[in-house]
Amino acid sequence: MKRATRQRLILLLVVVALLGLAGWQMRQDAQSDPGTLLALDPAGITHVELTLRGTPAMHYEKRDGHWWRTDGTPARAIDGRLNELADTAAAHVLSWRPASDFDPAKIGLAPPSATLVLDGQSLEFGESSVTGPQHYVRVGQRVALVSTRYMPRSPALQTTELH
Repeated sequence: MKRATRQRLILLLVVVALLGLAGWQMRQDAQSDPGTLLALDPAGITHVELTLRGTPAMHYEKRDGHWWRTDGTPARAIDGRLNELADTAAAHVLSWRPASDFDPAKIGLAPPSATLVLDGQSLEFGESSVTGPQHYVRVGQRVALVSTRYMPRSPALQTTELH
């Protein structure tokens, strides 16, 4: 075997080995990715219920592509703000832990600061984490850490009512 052929063969084996290692690393990263808060598509969400500590629940429904507050007299809500609440379903989770690992009172979940129900699936928001701009969110029997930007706040209503 000529020297040039041998060098090409060695180079090819090194490239194949590196591609194999890169594929393995990508699979490991995908398996360890904590995912999102809910398995819902935010665009498909049609019912939102928001309860902030100390306030009554606010109910919203998506009709013909627009959000409406359904408490009392139906009134148009600001679509962008309600879409932000619906986008919370796809919030990237930084980490998951069993709820039993925490004392709910110490992380602001007894009672929660906010409860967001998206198409019947409940998200309970607690205090911010001491490790950064993150909030604790209880989803069933697990607690997630998500970016503070997903912490619900009250959506402002437009004054337009149905006629």
